Parts: sequence; structure tokens; C-alpha cells
Amino acid sequence: MAAQNNAPLPDGLEIAGYRIVKKIASGGFSIVYLAYDAEGNAVAIKEYLPSSLALRQPGELVPVISPPNLPVFRIGLKCFFEEGRALALISHPNVVRVLNFFRANDTVYMVMGYESGHSLQEHIARLGSKGSRLSEAFIRQIFLGVCGGLREVHANKLLHLDLKPANIYLRTDGSPILLDFGAARQTINADIPKLTPMYTPGFAPPDLYSKTAALGPWSDIYSIGATIFACMAGAPPQPADQRKTEDKMPGYYAKLEGSFSPALINMVKNCLDMDPLARPQSLFALQKELALPPPKKPEAPRGLEKLGGQVRGLVDRLGSLGRKKVNDKNT
Repeated sequence: MAAQNNAPLPDGLEIAGYRIVKKIASGGFSIVYLAYDAEGNAVAIKEYLPSSLALRQPGELVPVISPPNLPVFRIGLKCFFEEGRALALISHPNVVRVLNFFRANDTVYMVMGYESGHSLQEHIARLGSKGSRLSEAFIRQIFLGVCGGLREVHANKLLHLDLKPANIYLRTDGSPILLDFGAARQTINADIPKLTPMYTPGFAPPDLYSKTAALGPWSDIYSIGATIFACMAGAPPQPADQRKTEDKMPGYYAKLEGSFSPALINMVKNCLDMDPLARPQSLFALQKELALPPPKKPEAPRGLEKLGGQVRGLVDRLGSLGRKKVNDKNT
């Protein structure tokens, strides 16, 4: 069944004590709304509605699911619910807060804390439109927080599997929040074709393209490297499936030289290794690398500076002697 466009819930709808304000995002698995709770606090509500399995017409609340798709829809719904329950246990400043989840309209809703700000993707695009790019100091600061949040996610036996600039949100104070863990539940049902992750070319690790490769923290580490690369280059890296036939990444890394430290470029190279075992095996290792201050541009050695000064002084003296001889001859 081909994916279709699902109609969002109508603005102003009251559901489980929340009032829907408007749709703010939609994807292959879900629709996200801005809403207000009973106390008037802004929240984000994520509705499980996979477009390849369910269809909701404008004016309807309950989606139509064909009988052949019903078993797969229910498995995904159960996973979505379990994911919400797992995320609700996580309390970390760099991970979106899950406040509640409920059933309605034959599907499941996840209620999350709403934050004002913009996505890292928007930030990259805004700078790119001005012919600028993110500084190394900014990249290191942002991804220290991202890695901290992701460590907490991994500690709770979850994987993200869809890390990219669009899923990293920057608060108005500049601190990052990890969003959209929709792909995390797919690890549980990797054998169900209709619930396979929706790959984002360039950010998806090669592990996701393989039916036999094991998924783990190293899979998210590839995506971290890809996301940092996008911050540095202003565009995603070459998609992993294309790299298997012709890897063009060495040329792209070379273009970053001079703009970023060799240490940061090397870290990204390691994260983007096609071999999962060759990547950094823990986020802690990345955090240690990111915490180091960016090296200053090399200065000329003091000995050479001193020698240069002596040479310039000698040239000046020789010049003045030559002028003195000419003056003596003229007198």
C-alpha cells in the first residue's frame, strides 16, 4: 500500500483534556500538534498514524485501516506506546520530556513538553543563506549536549536511529534537545517490512540498509558523525548505500581542512566509518573529544621570529652603509 497524506485533527479539537491549536509537523509515522493542557501550558502531542497503513479523510477523527494492514498497525501502535512509556522514564535536559500518553480515535498519542526555538536544520540553512557556516566552538558545545542526552537514551535500552539536524532542536538559549524517537521502536520489529525505519539519505548508517547487520549505539554514532559533518559542510554526507560502490567522502573531508581542526575532522571520519567496529564504540569517547577546546591556529615559532628580526636588522644596516658610502663619494 502506497503512503498517502493523512488529514490532521481539526484546530480547536478537545481531546483527553488537551485543546489542539494546530499541526506543527508530520512524517511517515506520525503527526505532531501544538496544544494546550487544562492549565493553559503549551504541549506538543504526537499522534501515531503511519501513512502507509492508515488513511484519515478530512473531517474524520478515526482513521480507516484495511483488514490486511490491521495486524501490522496494531504491532506498531503497541511499540509506539512502549516507546512513550520508556521515554517517560528519561529526565535529561537534552532529551524531549514525555509528560503523558493516552489512547483515543483508535490510535495512541504521546504528550511532550513544548519548547520554543528552532531546529538545527533551520539554523544551518539560515547561516548558509548568508554564505556562512557554524563555528567549531558552537559545534563542539551543541554536540556535547546531544551526546549527553543520547547516552541517557542508550542507558534506557533505546536507540534513536533517525538522528539528523531536523531532529535536534535548539532552545532559545542555544541548548539542544533530541526529538522524534519514532524510529527507535523499529528495532523491535526489524522483521516487519512495513515498519522498517524511513531512512534519511546521508544520515542513516549502513547498518540500517542491511538485513543482517546488528543495530546498536554504534548505529547512532554514525548518524552523530553525519550530523556534525552537515554542520561543517552545510550539506549531508554521501548516502551510505552509495558509498559501498564508490566512496567520495575523502574528497569532502579534504574540503573541510583549514576551516576546522584536524581533530574534529578525524573524529567525524571515525564516526562515519562503514565498518561498525571501526567507529567509536561509546558516546563517552565522543564527549571526551568534543570537550577539548578547539586548537588555536599555529603561530610562528619564537626562534624563527627572532631570526627574522635579526635578518631585517642586518638588511637595514647594510642599506644604511651603502647610502653612507655614496654620500662620502659625493663630498
